[in-house]
Amino acid sequence: MPETSDLEAFRAEVRDFLAARLPEQLRAKVLGHLPLDRADILRWHAILHEHGWLAPNWPVEHGGTGWSVEQQYAFDEECCIAGAPETLPFGLRMVAPVLMAFGTEQQKARHLPRILGGQDWWCQGYSEPGSGSDLASLRTRAEPTDDGEAFVVNGQKTWTTYAQYANRMFCLVRTDPGAARPQAGISFLLIDMASPGITVRPIRTIDGGQEINEVFLDNVRVPRDNLVGKLNGGWDCAKLLLRHERMHAARIGRSKRELAFLKRIAGRRSAGGRPLAEDPEFARRIALLEIDLLALEQANLRLVETMQRGEGHGAEASILKYLGTTLTLKIVECAVEMAGIHTIPVRDARSRQDGDMAAAAGPAWADPLAAFHLNLRKIAIYGGSSEIQKNIIAKTALGL
Repeated sequence: MPETSDLEAFRAEVRDFLAARLPEQLRAKVLGHLPLDRADILRWHAILHEHGWLAPNWPVEHGGTGWSVEQQYAFDEECCIAGAPETLPFGLRMVAPVLMAFGTEQQKARHLPRILGGQDWWCQGYSEPGSGSDLASLRTRAEPTDDGEAFVVNGQKTWTTYAQYANRMFCLVRTDPGAARPQAGISFLLIDMASPGITVRPIRTIDGGQEINEVFLDNVRVPRDNLVGKLNGGWDCAKLLLRHERMHAARIGRSKRELAFLKRIAGRRSAGGRPLAEDPEFARRIALLEIDLLALEQANLRLVETMQRGEGHGAEASILKYLGTTLTLKIVECAVEMAGIHTIPVRDARSRQDGDMAAAAGPAWADPLAAFHLNLRKIAIYGGSSEIQKNIIAKTALGL
């Protein structure tokens, strides 16, 4: 485990890197709550890859940093606070760990370098209509061809983030409908999104954007070599992937960034002839949010220390996922209330060009907040909804 002084030196190195290499345009978009597009995400991906810092959670032999868990945590936090875009998780944090744990040498050699290089944009084929939180009930079928060389996949996936950009999908499919337990009949497949029979249909979200999609698979042929792990062993892959997804769900850095924004604007926003930050009730509300954030940070650091020792974790990841998402939403809700009627022009906030304030009805900082807040509601759903996290906590931690 790094000494405290070493960790602080590492944080200083990360801050220096961000100050020098994070493009101001990207920083302004993130800190200004404006949506990022595909080019923005790939631009930051390329900068991190060039510097060798793209995959903090990967081992060195696969092109990762070899950092400790504490260093990974510190890096993520500093990036969030500085306003760096989040790297696309589907390749780096989701399918890559599954390939490292369950993939063949050929699969690792083919896919891992392309994830790092940005040639492959992955999406996640998990949820289906009627099979979201109850993922084991999924109905997308994969049947072997007569020669055994491929599977033919039929079904539908939904809430598929960035499927409109993706050229690859990792997908859970049912390969044994007669299995005694539904989890036992599921396999993990890698699918080329250019395959005949795949249709991507956008879903317009409440903030006016299009991040998520429906994906229809009609007689899609997938080579047998694209099976990861054992046939009917996909549930083990799914559980590993979800553990990696939830480990970063507390997002302490994001909450720190949004709380700093809230306090900064409250110091400038006038209410009754004085800054809103001096209003006793509003100041009390901010103080309670800050106390919750400090408590969450300490809980997260305890989990980081546990992982650093190489020990497993039980319900902690679910606890942190639930508390972290709840806190972030409370902070942003407070900012929206502070902005008041100036958050009304949601459509203009999403459609205007960078630096074009003509569409804004009020302060520039307030204009994008409603769209950002509405989009952020998703964090209480993806990676396992808050209700599912409570069930996991009740079963794992409380024995209910």
